[in-house]
Amino acid sequence: MIILRNLWLFPGQGGQNPGMLDQVDPQLKEQVEKWTNVKLLDTAEGYQDSVQIQLSILLLQIDQVDQLKKLGWQPTLVAGHSLGIFAAAYAAGVINKEDIFKLVTLRAKLMQECYPEGYGMGVVVGLSRPEVKKLVAEVHSDTNPVYISNQNSEMQNTISGKLIAIKQVLALAKENGASKAKLLHVPNPSHSPLMQKTADQLNTFIAQLNLHQPSCIYLANYNGHAVRSLKDIKYDLGNNVIYPVLWETMMQVALEYQPDVSSEFSPGTAFTKLLKAKTDQLHMVTLSAMSIDDADYLFNKWEKKE
Repeated sequence: MIILRNLWLFPGQGGQNPGMLDQVDPQLKEQVEKWTNVKLLDTAEGYQDSVQIQLSILLLQIDQVDQLKKLGWQPTLVAGHSLGIFAAAYAAGVINKEDIFKLVTLRAKLMQECYPEGYGMGVVVGLSRPEVKKLVAEVHSDTNPVYISNQNSEMQNTISGKLIAIKQVLALAKENGASKAKLLHVPNPSHSPLMQKTADQLNTFIAQLNLHQPSCIYLANYNGHAVRSLKDIKYDLGNNVIYPVLWETMMQVALEYQPDVSSEFSPGTAFTKLLKAKTDQLHMVTLSAMSIDDADYLFNKWEKKE
């Protein structure tokens, strides 16, 4: 039997919406609340809180991973964007369920506490990464730090730092022809060196965990490379908050492995859209737009065709 080469994509924050946990296994949700001492509200009010957002997205993705694996499906490659790396590591068999939820709880709380106000992220669309990097260099200073951060596509990059500096870069971006330059609803300078203290505490926690070699290829945020080493994955889990997410590079590398299918886990469809702009050679599934049964049907259909 032909085995589908499946690329599993795990988004981070941004696509959360009230009611998204409606179909999640209630026993798993209850167990997560016991492990973390966090009552998951799944409401608009609840999703104003970073801890609620991160745990709820992780829960949704872990539940979907469990359902697909129960049906016999396994990933060939996994790629997570920021928060998404934790579900990716779970899907690759690196970390167990209880540990992943406790780790993300710590991450969310540390990120929430590290910069109470005055810091955040912005996004620039329509300028290349070197162009954005040049604008950032014009503004950055010790008192008003700003850094180029995530590389979502060739012409979509984020910046992280002090809000006053971010706004200056966004204004320069508009003057230099950016089609979009705006602040993001992110209350901390994630994926920049300003998050070093958070990374240090995460690494201390990770060092105590019993982790396992991955069962598939893992695409690392911090360098964009495909890795099979537990050491590299541990480094990504602990340090991705201080590095840009090199998503464009990750997807270029993923396509070199010639996957048959990409499967984007909930919530959202943004990364499927970005992939569609790069290739028409993939079958694509978005779990936020279909049931697990529908995905299973399509996987079986495509496997037989192959």
